[in-house]
Amino acid sequence: RVIIGADSERAAELMTELYSPFAQDTDSHDSRILTMNVRSAELTKYACNAFLALKVSFANEIANLCDLMGADYQHVKLGMGTDSRIGRKFLNAGIGYGGSCFPKDVRALVHLAEDINYDAPLIQEIENTNDRQKLRLVDIIRGHYAGESLKGKTFAVWGLAFKAGTDDMRDAPSIAIVKALQADGVRIKASDPVAKETAQVEFGDSIEYTEMYDALNGADALLVLTEWPMYLEPDFDSMRAKLKQPLIFDGRNIYNRAAMDRLDFQYYSIGSGNNVKSRAGL
Repeated sequence: RVIIGADSERAAELMTELYSPFAQDTDSHDSRILTMNVRSAELTKYACNAFLALKVSFANEIANLCDLMGADYQHVKLGMGTDSRIGRKFLNAGIGYGGSCFPKDVRALVHLAEDINYDAPLIQEIENTNDRQKLRLVDIIRGHYAGESLKGKTFAVWGLAFKAGTDDMRDAPSIAIVKALQADGVRIKASDPVAKETAQVEFGDSIEYTEMYDALNGADALLVLTEWPMYLEPDFDSMRAKLKQPLIFDGRNIYNRAAMDRLDFQYYSIGSGNNVKSRAGL
């Protein structure tokens, strides 16, 4: 769809004429152009992205509950997603969202509400929930080690960009996770197919940049922070040989828990119901 904000009929007509060739439904050939005043168009854009961010944050909250209750979020997600009122999109649980759109538009809505002295706690809580979720994997890691100091450990990190297909690290969950682990004394060896230069701006030389399998050499565990395609079907035998122990903390839920059990990997993800030790972190 195309949303046109215009405060005059003539402006709306001109913009509609301009965008009409690009805004027809391929099946019905109906126009997908909506016209409204400028303020409504601005608010529509913010509201759409904030709602999707809300859906992501809600999914993450339910996944966290699954961890506490011994439920499997993949089953819960299927149950929710097959409800036509909810739909399947934006229900993947993990370490939260990042990038330029969701964070920016949620904050814009909060600021708009503040400017007119309107209290909007639900919108504010979207960002708060996402900030907490970025550190959820750190809580799980600390829970696994049951109070043991992380100082001196080495973790391999697969993925630094906020999502696959980009080098964008704006508000990426990896930033909060890496910095929290560094504060605990952890050495980070990271791999990302395109975000190395962007990461160097953020982290400098405080982490080691290398290739995906080289990052595993002598590492105490692997952290998956971006769902890049090359990480989806790796050589698990090679991974096991390189890691000190077959231990994976999956912040993107890209692996199947039952398959990890068969491969004899100790596997933690978000919402798999196996993170009992991390309950104190919630």
